[in-house]
Amino acid sequence: MRWQNLLLLSILPLAILNGCTNSPQAEGTADLIWGRPGITAGRLQKPRAIAIDDQDQLYIIDMTARIQVFDTDGKYLRGWKTPVSKNGRPSGLTIDRAGRLLVADTHYYRMLVYEASGEPVEEATIGGTQGRAPGEFGFVTDVVEDSQGNYYIGEYGDFDRIQKFSHEGEFLLQWGTHGSEPGQFRRPQNMAIQVDSGQDRIWVVDACNHRIQVFDTSGELLSHWGEEGSDQGQLYYPYDLAFDGQGHVYICEYGNHRVQKFTLDGKSIACWGRHGRGPGELHNPWALALDSQGRVHVLDSNNHRVQRAIF
Repeated sequence: MRWQNLLLLSILPLAILNGCTNSPQAEGTADLIWGRPGITAGRLQKPRAIAIDDQDQLYIIDMTARIQVFDTDGKYLRGWKTPVSKNGRPSGLTIDRAGRLLVADTHYYRMLVYEASGEPVEEATIGGTQGRAPGEFGFVTDVVEDSQGNYYIGEYGDFDRIQKFSHEGEFLLQWGTHGSEPGQFRRPQNMAIQVDSGQDRIWVVDACNHRIQVFDTSGELLSHWGEEGSDQGQLYYPYDLAFDGQGHVYICEYGNHRVQKFTLDGKSIACWGRHGRGPGELHNPWALALDSQGRVHVLDSNNHRVQRAIF
C-alpha cells in the first residue's frame, strides 16, 4: 500500500482494531494517518514526544532532535532543532501556562525553554550538570508546571526521582528513588498535572514498573494502580498520559502497542490499537496528546507517523 503524506481513512470500528483481549467495551474510530519517514521539513524520524498548545498546534520532536509544529490535520507550520544532540535526543515536551515549550533535554541533563516561535529562552534553562545533588540530573524524561508556576522534572538512570523547582529555577524539594515499592520509580517516563478540588496532582507513568503513581505537590503518594500484562486494564511499559477533562485519562503503552482510556481511579473503559503497520495499528507508540475536540493524536513512533483516533 502506498502512503501519501496525508491519508484520510474510512471510519474503522475499534472492535476490529483493538489490541486488548476480553474487551467488549472497546469502541471508537481512527480517522486520520499522516507522516512519512525522513529528515526534511514535515517528515518524521521516530517521533518520541508531543505537546499541544491552546491553538491546537502540535509540537513534535523526533530522533533528529528537530522540534516541528503541525496543525491537527498534519500540515507542517514551522520547526527548529535543539542546540546539540550528539549524546541523544529529548524525550519530553510540555506547554507551560505562558504558552512556552518546555523540553526535557534528556541526555544533556536539563530543561530547555522555547517561545512558541522557536526562540530559545536561555535564562529559563534548569540543570545541565549530571549528578545526584539538588539541581543536578540523570537522564531527564519530562517536565510539567503546576498552577503556581513550579516545575517538576523527572529523571531516570541511577536516580529515578522527581525534583521540584520554583518558576525562577530555585530547587525546592525532591522525592523518589530507584525501586518498585510505592513511591519509588523505575523510569518515570512522563508526567501530567491534574487539578482535583483546587489542588494540583502530579501523575507519573512509572514505565518499567508498569503502573501509574499520583502525588501531591509535596511529593506525598496519594494513589497508585496498574499491573504488568496485556489484557484490558493491565499495562506494559506505559510511556505517556493525558487527561480529557471529563474524568478520564488516556495512557499510551509502548510495550503493548496501544492506547487505553481509564477512569481516574484506574478502571479501563476502552482501548485502541494493536501491533502492526496498517491503519489502526501501532509500533511502539511513545506519546500522545488530546486536542480541543477530544481527538487523540498518537505518535506511532516506529512507523514514523501520527495517528488520530476518537474513542
